[in-house]
Amino acid sequence: MLSVAYVGLGANLGDPEATLNAALKKIWDLPRVSLTKVSSIYRTPPVGLVDDGPDFLNAAVELKTELTPLELMNDLRKIERSLGKHRQHRSDRSRKIDLDLLLFGGRRFLAHGLEIPHPRMESRAFVLVPLVEIAPDVVHPGLNLTLRRMLERLDRQDVQDVRLFKAVDLKQEHLFD
Repeated sequence: MLSVAYVGLGANLGDPEATLNAALKKIWDLPRVSLTKVSSIYRTPPVGLVDDGPDFLNAAVELKTELTPLELMNDLRKIERSLGKHRQHRSDRSRKIDLDLLLFGGRRFLAHGLEIPHPRMESRAFVLVPLVEIAPDVVHPGLNLTLRRMLERLDRQDVQDVRLFKAVDLKQEHLFD
């Protein structure tokens, strides 16, 4: 059975644009996963970091998959490690790559350290802006609000801090070279 999943991507160390492109390529190549939509890339100030790291580049993707949430998250973690993220990485530190499973098939899920919908996504413009670009009418299964409505409820300054870095087209050949 196919499920639709949404993944947030973020990076702020090294060459974040190249890292996001490498992550997209690796997601594209996953077995039993189809990458169906890719948001633009946005530049955002870091939120909740203790190391004063540089701005992040953030994006979101829509996938169709036969995998379970845990299988997909396991594959995403393998991609993170292949791109330089350490297993013991602290969430309050800058990072080379971060892949977050945000939503999965309209379900709520909590097991083995994975929580879907992703906690706090409703309060984070850097998650919602790219997500709304590709899925404005998707409903958050815990809040019963569309993603667009969730974004409208955020502080306007937080939303303005999320600036377009680069428009992305799934068909761009260089993205998946």
